[in-house]
Amino acid sequence: MIKVISFKICPFVQRVTALLEAKSIPYEIDFISLKDKPQWFLDISPTGQVPVLIAKDGTPLFESDAIIEYIDEISEPLEADLTPEAKALNRAWSYQASKHYLVQCSAMRSPDEETLTERSSNLGKAFAKAEKQLGDGPYFSGNTIGNVDIAWLVLLHRTEIILKETGYDFLAGYSKVQAWREALMKTGLAEKSVAEDFEQSFTDFYLSDKTFLGTGSNCAVPRNEPCGACC
Repeated sequence: MIKVISFKICPFVQRVTALLEAKSIPYEIDFISLKDKPQWFLDISPTGQVPVLIAKDGTPLFESDAIIEYIDEISEPLEADLTPEAKALNRAWSYQASKHYLVQCSAMRSPDEETLTERSSNLGKAFAKAEKQLGDGPYFSGNTIGNVDIAWLVLLHRTEIILKETGYDFLAGYSKVQAWREALMKTGLAEKSVAEDFEQSFTDFYLSDKTFLGTGSNCAVPRNEPCGACC
């Protein structure tokens, strides 16, 4: 069976596990600490980064883009009968998501409002591009979920948690992307592709008292009343 080596809140890992879930490919997952990487992991990961996917024959694969291509090569495509041009465009739009994973991480860790505004603006450039591209939905290419949806699900899942916990919406002003988020969250792939305690681990890190979002400064309710960010 395929095995995925993961850090619990890594967005690049979730892209891999979400694709495995979407394709109903069985896999095991091992979680490691990036602060204390085991030697066995360093021995198989040339970069020392997650994800690493260990194929059925024992070959360790690294770099999420390469892993995604491998998964597609060993399984049926989510979208059938795509032309080479359509596949290339899908890879390009998937890259538009994955290259913003760390941008989003940085924005969520903003220590103050000014930094959050600046970093959210950088992240918003990605959502603005998607807003212009999206059609009637519910998914990126219509009625069938595809690889582009899987790549963007990672970003959209995190905006959903932030919205629920703090009331802050990274997608404010992007109505089509908001609808896309809602459709993808309804598939259940977001929850299936992460650990059971993912949301707790995520909020512990991104909504800590070291972040502007975590202080509750942006909550619409008074500080002596409960809200997801401050209580």
